[in-house]
Amino acid sequence: MEELLDRITIDPEICHGKPTIRGLRYPVEHILELMAAGMSIQELLEDYPDLEKEDFLACLQFDF
Repeated sequence: MEELLDRITIDPEICHGKPTIRGLRYPVEHILELMAAGMSIQELLEDYPDLEKEDFLACLQFDF
């Protein structure tokens, strides 16, 4: 689980310091909203080809 959480980064210079995936401009909060709205990991992989399955799993493990 720790390896997954290493994919989540917080940098005050990126997205106003919100938790993001691997320092990219994909806030964890936004990804979780998409998943809560019913998007599957497969659909997210198709919409965000620069992300990996483990990135989405890390978002699910992240504790605000």
